[in-house]
Amino acid sequence: MFNVDHKKLRLSFNEFHDVSDKDMPQHGEYCLLELKTGDYTAGGWVPSGDRRKLAGYFLRGTADTVDVEEVARWHSLDRYDLTESLETEGVNWINIGREEEEGDRNVQFEGFQSFADRKNPKEEQFCLLIMKDGSLAAGRWNKWRHTAGGAFIYSSALASYSSDKVWAWTPLSSDEIFAMEVERENEKKREKQLNKNPSADPELFKYGTDINVYYEKALEKLREEFSWATLPMMRKQTPLWQIAPLHGKFVFGQISRNYYDGSDIVTPWTEGTAADEFIEFLVRYTRDAVKNANPEEKFKFGTDINVYLEIAFDNVKKDYRWLDKKMLGKSWQYDIRKVDGDLEFVRRYRNEGEYSVYDVESAERFIESVEYDYQSAALQANDTVASYEPPFGHIDLHGWNLERYIFYKMKSGDYKVSVTAGDRTTGGSRDFFITPYCFEAKTYEEFLGRYLEIVPVCSFGLGREELLPDKKLKSFLGY
Repeated sequence: MFNVDHKKLRLSFNEFHDVSDKDMPQHGEYCLLELKTGDYTAGGWVPSGDRRKLAGYFLRGTADTVDVEEVARWHSLDRYDLTESLETEGVNWINIGREEEEGDRNVQFEGFQSFADRKNPKEEQFCLLIMKDGSLAAGRWNKWRHTAGGAFIYSSALASYSSDKVWAWTPLSSDEIFAMEVERENEKKREKQLNKNPSADPELFKYGTDINVYYEKALEKLREEFSWATLPMMRKQTPLWQIAPLHGKFVFGQISRNYYDGSDIVTPWTEGTAADEFIEFLVRYTRDAVKNANPEEKFKFGTDINVYLEIAFDNVKKDYRWLDKKMLGKSWQYDIRKVDGDLEFVRRYRNEGEYSVYDVESAERFIESVEYDYQSAALQANDTVASYEPPFGHIDLHGWNLERYIFYKMKSGDYKVSVTAGDRTTGGSRDFFITPYCFEAKTYEEFLGRYLEIVPVCSFGLGREELLPDKKLKSFLGY
């Protein structure tokens, strides 16, 4: 690695270009910038394209720019390689550009730090960088949220230099984004200090600061209407309410995690000012969860899971005639177990991992869910033997584009259709079984009427207008 001591190093920038001379860098060239305020930052030059006047901006990151009217001078960072100087032992001064300029025409940077010394910039701090390949760069520091290290963002779409590519860094001038981050950090510190000894409004917390007490009082009221009500049923209604400090006072609130820094975000309850009002609110908030957990409805066929699975199997078998129980070994596994004192439908995928609660409000809803899983397992087990893809042009599906629409004939003689749609960043596919009921139609036109109830044009792109004239599809489907 380099032999220079970064702690003693000074970089002297000499060959600045005055913006007033309209002598601008190449499009995209990354430059050290001296602003008219005397502050220093950096960015990549993006001209406006209007050659009659000097217009454009320097790009520092996503939605992070400096207008050319704010810039007094610029100095290229892209045109230099400091490798030779940095490999020379004892060097502590490196000139960037010719040494002819004197006084305020020369700008020096020092105070370099290194990640090797376990030093990080402050969040959102814009820094001048010496890269490990000897080049110069700049960027705004963003610490990685879930792992060690971070990156310097320098352009749009979060283009960045990871910390392991940087040899040394030193902060440039503070700016609005960094100042906002500093204020946010100061606010977090003030909030932490306020919340060390929070006060409790005696009207709001007359039953104390244990949230379980309030849930239990709400439970007593719910049992007047729903005799089967339990605390676990109430707690299915999420997010849960908690008692937490906010701005130096206890509040009833819901707590979420701040994605960017992992801190807690407390959203306070604001619908009343008294403890009994909050209890009434809890009753309303959890009522539907309790109502839909009636064990007599949920387990109306008893507590033997095989009864429910047999009903689902028989229902699916009516249309998916090739289905047998051996095909279900690769699907979900189900059971009825006690969880927190209440019976629950639970499931796990194949034989992997722990069972998790499958929260449904009725036996019928659970059976429908199992039927869907069995249908998927049946389609996966039935190999395709032929396919036909009807032609179509551009079709917009509520912001997604239809990409594939293919009819398949399966080994059993049945048919399915596979639809794929997506946009620039995501997408998905779905298979639909074309039920025997559709093929009971005497004409192709009547068949399409039944088919489009399963795969409607409003959701999946192709309708009667596209499919009715398609003679190849008609023949492929046996009409």
